[in-house]
Order: sequence, then structure tokens, then C-alpha cells
Amino acid sequence: MSRLVVIFLWCFHWLPLPLQAACGNALGWLLYWVVAPRRRVTLTNLRLCFPDLSERARARMARQHFMYVARSFLERGVLWFASADRIRRLVRVEGLEHLKTVIDSGTPAILLVPHFCALDAAGTRLATEVNWVSIYSSQKNKVLERWLLHGRTRFGNQVLFSRQEGVRPVIKKLREGGYGFFYLPDQDFGPRDSIFVPFFGVQAATVPGLPRIARMARAQVLSGIIRMMPWGRGYELTIGAPWEDFPGDDEYADTLRMNQELERHVLTMPAQYYWVHKRFKTRPEGEPGFY
Repeated sequence: MSRLVVIFLWCFHWLPLPLQAACGNALGWLLYWVVAPRRRVTLTNLRLCFPDLSERARARMARQHFMYVARSFLERGVLWFASADRIRRLVRVEGLEHLKTVIDSGTPAILLVPHFCALDAAGTRLATEVNWVSIYSSQKNKVLERWLLHGRTRFGNQVLFSRQEGVRPVIKKLREGGYGFFYLPDQDFGPRDSIFVPFFGVQAATVPGLPRIARMARAQVLSGIIRMMPWGRGYELTIGAPWEDFPGDDEYADTLRMNQELERHVLTMPAQYYWVHKRFKTRPEGEPGFY
């Protein structure tokens, strides 16, 4: 079955992106009504983070979100199989000079890439410009895992470590120079190594890895925000200037700053953040669960 999915994505990637987007929107609308467990997770997350919105507004945002999720899956064939020239045309980058200046200076760069639906488009596009070290989560489906790794490493000299290997090999690679770290820390990885930090006013188990790695690798942190444009008009990746005065002396304050930075970007395109993930699954001791 997995091999059939890969064959389908290879065939599908030849279509114009607007047609792929239309198919993704239709699939997402259908999945919203069919995949009830993830619909409930999404609506719960939106209720927690946007309590002032009406139920109707949250439901509308959730339907839009499922469309973006479906698009991100169907359009992944482009990221796995399209030429570098096509990917450069489809994924426009603003602020690339910020990243290249840091890496070219010999200073390790950490690009904070929040879990927006199009984040894989950011990774593939940047792989045509710079070399990355990144961490991936092992997948139960090894066929799809192999193709995920293929999609993330087919350009340049990209290095991926599994989450089970920890951050030590990442820091070692960063210190060698010439690499950036494509970092995605904004999910609930359980209580181990996490601290509770507010995210949209809700206590969220958050790994304080960003300040720790920045300190150990003596790296500069930048934000990379990827937006999926409507009607298949491609993607826009914006890379900000390096953060000032980061990390500081307070790990909690640094992690809170990361979450606040994330909130600021989510508010610009709330339907594109990855709400199907159980972001608030881990709760402080004695607090009931949300899901």
C-alpha cells in the first residue's frame, strides 16, 4: 500500500500546482468530516488557544486547516520528485541573506521552523541553498520513512539524525562549521526533558532545547516561517534576522520567548499551524487531560 502511495505521488507531482491545490482542498474537506478523532483534537486545540472565537468561526478555521494538511500531503510529491529549478520557482524565499551571512561567517545557525503545514517545503527549498543538519522522528512505516528521508536529503549535503540519537551529534556537526540546524521544537514530546511554558495562555510541555543547543553550539537563532499560498500559487518562506540577546541566563524565559515568537507568527495564518497534533497532551501533575 505504501509503495502505491509513493507511485501515486510521483504521478501526481506532474500536475500544475493549482490543480494539485484544488484536489487537496477537496480531500481536506472530505477528511474533516471523515476523520472524527483528529477533527476533535483540532477543535479542542482551537478552543483552548482561541477562546474568544465563536464555535462557528473555530469550525471554519478547522475545515481550512484540514485543507492545508491535505494539500501538504498531496503536494509532497513535488518536494520528493521535482527538479531543483521547479522547487525554486514554487518556493519563494525572503531574507535568505540573513541565514547565509551567519553560516558563511563560520557561526553555527539554528533556524527555528515552527510546525506550519508547509514546513517540508521550507526544508527542501533551503536544501538547494545551504547544508543542513536536522533531527527526524522514526516512522512506523519504513517505506514512507525512506521517502521522507529521500525528500529531505536529495539536494546538497544534508545530515539527519534520529531523535533517539539525541542532540550531541547535532552540536558536534554544527561546531564543524558550514551547517545550519533545521529545528522544529514546538510539539509535545512528553514530560521527559520538558518544562511547562504558556502557549496561547495554556501550559504546554515544551522542550527547552533551543536555548540549550544555542548555548552549547554558540549558535545564532533565526526564525523561518513558511506560508502556503492560496489556489496553488506556491509558497513563501520568510527568514528573519538573528535574534538579539539570545540565549539569556534564564532557560524558562528563553523558552517562553520562543513560544511568544511562535504565537506571533501563528496569528498571521492560524489555519496553517499544525493543530491536528495533541499539543497539550502532557499536563501538569493533577491536571485532567484535554483530549
